Amino acid sequence: MRDIAILLIVTYGLIRTVREPVIGILLWCWIGYMNPHRLSYGFAYSMPWAFMTAAVLIPSLLFSKEPKKLPGHWLVSVWLAFVVWMCITTVFAQDFSTSAEQLDKVLKIQLVNAFMMMIMGTRERLNMLLWVIVISIGFFGLKGGIFTILGGGGSKVWGPPGSFIADNNEIGLAMLTTMPLMYYLRQQTASKWVRHALALTMLMTAFAVIGTSSRGSMIAGLTAAAFLWLRSPHKIGLGLGLLVLLPVLYLFAPSSWHERMGTIETYDQDASAMGRINAWGMAFRLASNRLTGGGFVPWTPENFAKYADVPSDVHAAHSIYFGVLGDHGWPGLILFVAIAVGSLVSVSRALKICRAAPELTWLSQMLAMVQVSLIVFLVGGSFYSLAYFDLYWNLVTIVMLGHVMARRYEAEHPELFVRKTLTGRPAPPTREERLARPGNPR
Repeated sequence: MRDIAILLIVTYGLIRTVREPVIGILLWCWIGYMNPHRLSYGFAYSMPWAFMTAAVLIPSLLFSKEPKKLPGHWLVSVWLAFVVWMCITTVFAQDFSTSAEQLDKVLKIQLVNAFMMMIMGTRERLNMLLWVIVISIGFFGLKGGIFTILGGGGSKVWGPPGSFIADNNEIGLAMLTTMPLMYYLRQQTASKWVRHALALTMLMTAFAVIGTSSRGSMIAGLTAAAFLWLRSPHKIGLGLGLLVLLPVLYLFAPSSWHERMGTIETYDQDASAMGRINAWGMAFRLASNRLTGGGFVPWTPENFAKYADVPSDVHAAHSIYFGVLGDHGWPGLILFVAIAVGSLVSVSRALKICRAAPELTWLSQMLAMVQVSLIVFLVGGSFYSLAYFDLYWNLVTIVMLGHVMARRYEAEHPELFVRKTLTGRPAPPTREERLARPGNPR
């Protein structure tokens, strides 16, 4: 039944994609995030659903009458430079065939991400994208939370097999990164039942994160709680909720979880932690020795024998930063960090514009929560190999589109941004100016 259900959903999506490329992008995201075929047991398990979607999406987009233009944002140039640099490092990779195989996967993700930049720049479409992300990853949060509660936290929560987030650590970070997006959608929906469902999913996701027994997820979870509270317009209610929830989660966690978290203080006695540090040192020396790094997947016994402190302890970096450093050298890491920092700065600038325009309240709420998601990912990603995961790049795309929309609104309504503060930046309108707007009830 699962196989048939997936076949029907994908078939319907592909038929609609012929005329509506945006449906193809949403379908690609659903397959990439949820990996529904990996939850089946028959013919659907190994079907190339993503390839089939891309095969219909690309010609549909090419022949579509929709405007197809990358957003006018400076981060697009940095992003393109990073994509080009990944191609260059693959050409000079230590193992060209392995690196080229990984590059093929990464470029597919980046190509669809470029399609997103071209046609997803409206409120309706951005909300549709966020709903697909929340439903796809929230499914594992809801299911994992119920599993964790019923099992008393005795078993680990895992992600869909064969995906970026198959491991307990990676699915933990993905769920935490998605929680602020759930909070935003809860703010936007008018249905109380949908709000209740999202609140329940957020609660179950918190238990699911405990069920992953991931140390990095605990750090990312505390980061999520802190920044979610800072960005929330309902600080008292959310603060009281967190004061109740966090102790409950701590007391509910089994002894094995507490023992696992206790190793954070004694990381130098933990083989897993020391293995990561050994891999980080290897990546540092490899990048310092080769401008282009090792190319994709440089975590080989040969490189560890040459560059690592402990040659026999061969590990992947388990870090988005050291992973990119080992793969693409210092230029690659600089570009990657520039995209991350630029995204956070762009959110802050867009929020300043939104504060002067009540019509952009929805955009302000969205970007504030996307910023929290980015911070959670960038903090938690320090311990996981998720540098090329769709979710991060989709969040960056949403930031660019949101910033462009805010700037466009500013250009179309210059009367709202005439007054300047002492710093020379636009000041929010006064109460009298807001009331004087046409159609504003007095």
